[in-house]
Amino acid sequence: MNEIEENIYGEIKKELIQSVIDKKVDNYFTNKNELTHYYNVGKMTVDAQGGEKRAKYGNGLIRNISERLLQDGTKGFSIQNLKNMRRFYLLFSKRQALPVQINWSHCIELLVLDDINEINYYIDVYLKQKIGYRKLRKIIKDKEY
Repeated sequence: MNEIEENIYGEIKKELIQSVIDKKVDNYFTNKNELTHYYNVGKMTVDAQGGEKRAKYGNGLIRNISERLLQDGTKGFSIQNLKNMRRFYLLFSKRQALPVQINWSHCIELLVLDDINEINYYIDVYLKQKIGYRKLRKIIKDKEY
């Protein structure tokens, strides 16, 4: 890894370790903290890759970071999971506030969408109906919006 990758790796590892620690606290705050950490990891990867326009081409960085995290014994941060964090940042940076009322599983279901209005619609559906992520996946697939 070059120096830039080494620095971003250190920052991402620190953020993810803090996320694991925060999970052991209160459920609401844990979810809020988890989403905040994942958002921050997404932001760090986008910034390290030269901004939003170049982020989709930065899979090498994500692969390297994922491999290092695995080597260091930090589990659960696959290449796909780090890509999801990057996508999460790119989608929700356009929103005024993170959707802390939903959990990461629900966010993963929303990542297939591009339209922020559609995302907001499905977040509202969740908040009104308190549906699980499988039900959310189904209504997104059925194009309820």
